[in-house]
Amino acid sequence: MLDTTPLTRAVDHFADRLRAAPQSRLQRGAAAEALGLARELARWAQRLEDAAELPREMPDAGMFAAADQITVAAHDLALVLKDDGELAEALGLVAAAQKRAGV
Repeated sequence: MLDTTPLTRAVDHFADRLRAAPQSRLQRGAAAEALGLARELARWAQRLEDAAELPREMPDAGMFAAADQITVAAHDLALVLKDDGELAEALGLVAAAQKRAGV
């Protein structure tokens, strides 16, 4: 079984940084960046679970929910990742999104 602890730790760290960020930072794009990541991770998880089904888009629940949305999406993805290559790709997505978010 694949150890996805590095992914869940990275996402939990990103989520914690978002929760601690001032509202102005969230408004300047950090929340939008997090929502984009959450949507990407959710689509990926859905494709891995059932490639025949069209992925549903994660709704925008507001800037204060963005941290929770990336956490849920990443934890769902962690359950269906198959190998170290996919894990490394997911970690790269999280790191890049956190850098762009500036948190």
